[in-house]
Amino acid sequence: MTASSDHLEPSTPVSASSTRTNSPMSSEKVQDGKAPDDVSKLKTFLSILKRFIGVTDMAAVRFSLPAQLMEPIPNLEYWHYLDRPETFVTIGDSDEPLERMLAALRFWFTKDLKYVHGKPCKPYNSTLGEFFRCLWEVEDSAPVPTGAGSSTHQTIGTSKGQSVKVSYLTEQTSHHPPVSAFYVECPDKGISACGYDQLSAKFTGTSIKVTPGQCNKGIFLTVHRRGGEEYVMTHPAAYLVGLLRGNLHVTVSDTCFVTCEKTGIKVLLHYLEEGYFGKTQNKLEGVIYKCDVSRDNTTRIKDVPDKDVLGRLDGTWTDKIYYSAGSTDFKKVPESDRILLVDVNPLRPVPKVCPPPDEQLPNESRRFWNDVTESIMAKQYNAATNRKQELEERQRERAAERKAQHKEWRPRFFTHATEDNGRPELTEEGRMAMQGLHDGRWHLDPPEEYGAL
Repeated sequence: MTASSDHLEPSTPVSASSTRTNSPMSSEKVQDGKAPDDVSKLKTFLSILKRFIGVTDMAAVRFSLPAQLMEPIPNLEYWHYLDRPETFVTIGDSDEPLERMLAALRFWFTKDLKYVHGKPCKPYNSTLGEFFRCLWEVEDSAPVPTGAGSSTHQTIGTSKGQSVKVSYLTEQTSHHPPVSAFYVECPDKGISACGYDQLSAKFTGTSIKVTPGQCNKGIFLTVHRRGGEEYVMTHPAAYLVGLLRGNLHVTVSDTCFVTCEKTGIKVLLHYLEEGYFGKTQNKLEGVIYKCDVSRDNTTRIKDVPDKDVLGRLDGTWTDKIYYSAGSTDFKKVPESDRILLVDVNPLRPVPKVCPPPDEQLPNESRRFWNDVTESIMAKQYNAATNRKQELEERQRERAAERKAQHKEWRPRFFTHATEDNGRPELTEEGRMAMQGLHDGRWHLDPPEEYGAL
């Protein structure tokens, strides 16, 4: 979970922001050299949440969190959709449109393993102009065809291949509202993705509901070698629950969509949050069907005509998800005809490769937050909080200076702070930065202006 220094951020189910140091948390002291335990953290956090009851959007309320409630990682580094980048690079491999959609779903279900195997945490909030870049080197592995009409039970697996690079660049393009743009690509496979991360959060009294902000229209994934075939993936609502029981975890309860207008295939995914007696089940049901994607407005699985159904999905998004070909209700499909689409149990996030410290710019996430990180790692929480507040105050000063000079902040790597269609576009510097990642060149010239330094 992220409650943050400046506004609601895309890196977690919740975040908040700061404009002052005399926040309701400023009286909460932790002795330097002694790490607060999870119970202490939760009690402190709950004391803050009380002020948010009835607030429509927590992003509109700003306050400063002390460093002892945070994990020592920048928000932009923590949040991305590439926990398993090898699923990203294989989406366009199959010649069959349905197989490509299934590969896209495999990517979707493995992109956020941090919430499957780990507990919610609070990274540092991003500052204006802050950016993060990295790459992954993964094995290029092709999915085994599912055989949409086959009755042979098989698992979608991988076969060994050559190593390919997946490059990632993200920048905080706006501070009010807090929005970050991201771009990811694998030139070797002719595939890219982009989007904006922005969240809206509301405290219900027992949980925190998180929904996409108005600029966050989903993930836009393009398979260039398939004639620019685009997959649009919308985000469901998520909940941070377990606040009162002291067992924080994320649940999902909503309907979302994965669509490809070019192939005319749409997927409707329905997440079920809880079952009887409030027991979390993390269940998921889905239907894959043919339609005019640009005109279809179906939102319920039962409303999809059987004649249009290509397959169905069923399972648990924190465990195993199965696929069955055809329109037959999944519960009536023999187990021998159910295909294991993905099992997330053995999967863990793949380590990223980042620029060496001496190649990072001052507004690059790891270097920007380095002093805070080192203080937290050394359990010097007062020093970490002081340094964090200094960075926050400096950002406010820079914003006031621009306002007085009637200057508008412009991102460096993306053309605008936001785009109406939800698809950020790289500037020439952004394209050069991405090419540098792919070529193994880390050097970047300093920017003309820093947003928060």
